Amino acid sequence: MPARDRLLAVLVAVLWGLNFLAIHATLGQFPPVFAGALRFAVIAVPTILFVPWPKVKVRHLLGYGLGFGTGQFAFLFIAMDTGMPTGLASLVLQASAPFTVLLGAVFLRERVTPHQLGGIALAVAGMVAIAWQQSGHAALLPMVLTLLAALSWAFGNLSTRKAEPDNPLHFTLWMSVVPPLPMFALSLVMEGPAAQWRSLTTLGTPTGLTALGGLTYVVLIGTVVGSGLWTTLMRRNPAGVVSPFSLLVPVVGLTASFLFLGERPTWLEVGAAVVVIAGVLLGSLRFAPKRELVTV
Repeated sequence: MPARDRLLAVLVAVLWGLNFLAIHATLGQFPPVFAGALRFAVIAVPTILFVPWPKVKVRHLLGYGLGFGTGQFAFLFIAMDTGMPTGLASLVLQASAPFTVLLGAVFLRERVTPHQLGGIALAVAGMVAIAWQQSGHAALLPMVLTLLAALSWAFGNLSTRKAEPDNPLHFTLWMSVVPPLPMFALSLVMEGPAAQWRSLTTLGTPTGLTALGGLTYVVLIGTVVGSGLWTTLMRRNPAGVVSPFSLLVPVVGLTASFLFLGERPTWLEVGAAVVVIAGVLLGSLRFAPKRELVTV
């Protein structure tokens, strides 16, 4: 992997790690499910108008949109809105990797190697430690919601594998067409039109302007720039070389939340974070016969 591509991979991890700060800012103004609906609606409109269809079966696009888009971000935004620390959210969401391995074994009959099971066990142990720590602060529910977000992401990954899109970026952008309607409907039921309207009519306030900045970052930087660079890297390099760079995302997320939001993880959480990242790395990679690392 050329040095330029390694720097780009690190840049993407930084952009995605800072994405959690942008989400935090967005949730300061908008109700969580409504924020998720807006996030995808802003991408969906230009996608329909200007991005070519990714040439996949509609059911796979729907599966990806409902899993990766609707489920993941509805659970994640509600979790962060109800008390999930921003940095820990970036870490716990990495559970999608071992979840994907297990779901792939169950639904796609993919082989799970012993070292992958060991990695999953490590990640689970770290998650249990974090959940135990959070339960002591009456924050177990946000932890569970974040894990459900990771599980939804994993189900979306299965649809991606079945779809086998010829252009992954187009597939990702068209996925954004799926979540707005179900998320707007869910927001109407859970949050009500009054909360939606209030968040829109107070955009001129400092909190509203900050939220708009956060939403802009999530859409343009986190999704368009980040996903575009990542897709390019995956095309130019072996997947097993590129994928481990995603483990820098929670490192950036935890560091940024410490610096900018004043979040102070306990030593137990720091140790558990190291265990989770190691487990995700071990559980997400498969050793080929010639000892080359490739993704599952």
